[in-house]
Amino acid sequence: MARVLFGTNGIRGVANQDLTPEFATKVGLAVGTFFKGGEVYLGRDGRTSGQMISKAVMSGLSSAGCSVYDLGQAPSPAIQYAVRHFKPSGGVIITASHNPPEYNGIKVLGSDGVEISRQEEEEIEEIFFEETGVKASWDRIKPFFEKSGVLDLYREAIMKHVDAEAIHRRRLKVVVDPGNGVGALVTPYLARELGCNVVTINSQVDGNFPGRLPEPTPDHLGELAASVKALGADLGVAHDGDADRAIFVDERGEIQWGDRTFALVERSFLQKNPGEKVVTPVSSSKVVLDVAEKYGGRLVWTRVGSVIVSQTMKSTGAKLGGEENGGIFYGPHQPVRDGAMSTALILEITSITGGSLSHLLSELPTYMQDKKRVACPNELKEKVLERLRESVKEGRIETTDGLKVWYQDDSWVLIRPSGTEPIYRVFSEARELKRAEELTARYTNMISKIVQEIT
Repeated sequence: MARVLFGTNGIRGVANQDLTPEFATKVGLAVGTFFKGGEVYLGRDGRTSGQMISKAVMSGLSSAGCSVYDLGQAPSPAIQYAVRHFKPSGGVIITASHNPPEYNGIKVLGSDGVEISRQEEEEIEEIFFEETGVKASWDRIKPFFEKSGVLDLYREAIMKHVDAEAIHRRRLKVVVDPGNGVGALVTPYLARELGCNVVTINSQVDGNFPGRLPEPTPDHLGELAASVKALGADLGVAHDGDADRAIFVDERGEIQWGDRTFALVERSFLQKNPGEKVVTPVSSSKVVLDVAEKYGGRLVWTRVGSVIVSQTMKSTGAKLGGEENGGIFYGPHQPVRDGAMSTALILEITSITGGSLSHLLSELPTYMQDKKRVACPNELKEKVLERLRESVKEGRIETTDGLKVWYQDDSWVLIRPSGTEPIYRVFSEARELKRAEELTARYTNMISKIVQEIT
């Protein structure tokens, strides 16, 4: 077994296959030892295996002498805000975010609510694999506690960062699709409190995700798009399983990529805060760079991963970050991706400008994107990347994360190994969709050929 637990976003695996109760208890002991037996907040999304894994991790934490506070089901950013607000030693979230229902995962938070750094993850991995977890004596084992009120606290905090009166005056009609995830516990209520006329679909929390798969991609959002058009709504919003992402649908029923709506937030933010840094991964659209250059922002590119964006925001003092997958990190609230906060920001921008979402987006430069995935065993990922770097001789090459090739016609392609699945992800962007599709086709074929050659 490789001596690595954490991927791009925490520990992930199939419940009761990779993430067994025995494994989760051992992880809990390692995390509890890392936190030196302090206070730890723990919450979970709505997956069917969530309670089983939560109780196992809680047992491990308790074995290390920690005081464990169970927050129950809540969006990941709500759990993160509770940790940030109350400042225990740290936190744990049981979630697999956007992964299919059979998956679950374990994320570890620092006392500021941000997922811990890779260096800190390595400390936990060393405790786990070396089996140096410190068990408390029988008389220092503490009972579990339940902590309520977290959802209200989180929702009220979001409302302080937007012009609630302006949103009330606009009386927007909004369709919310939490995708049977825990976003159903916050976003519909938040939008109603802000004066919106709210319609929900897939709004009952169900770990089987019967309405659609948890990842809010265009393939999964046809029902939302159709509902927005049929109801004459101003916009729609969809979350992933733990509601740290938000993907928007405009009033025409058009599904918008996350970095385009992020660019709207970026533009509004930079108009109020010229000269500020904006953090985004290398997978983001060039529109983010265009907006930064036009409105005086300073763009900081990072490797892909929400943890990296958050940690970079902390280290650089940046107040805004965003990802192409629908993650917006609004630092004045908290430097983590937050689906409900993103929703409130888009509602505010739409309300204050008085324009439709499609019109606001039409004011931005337009690029077309294509995304593909290629199967690749985890043990071959590094060899494939080495071969790619040797083979590609064209364009301007960047290696911040995987391999990114920029071309003179403003097109680019990013090839990077997934941190959570045995696949390579291939993203491309160009002025024309045909050009973007040509790039993804060329590089997916190249990866498949390399995998076959070295298998």
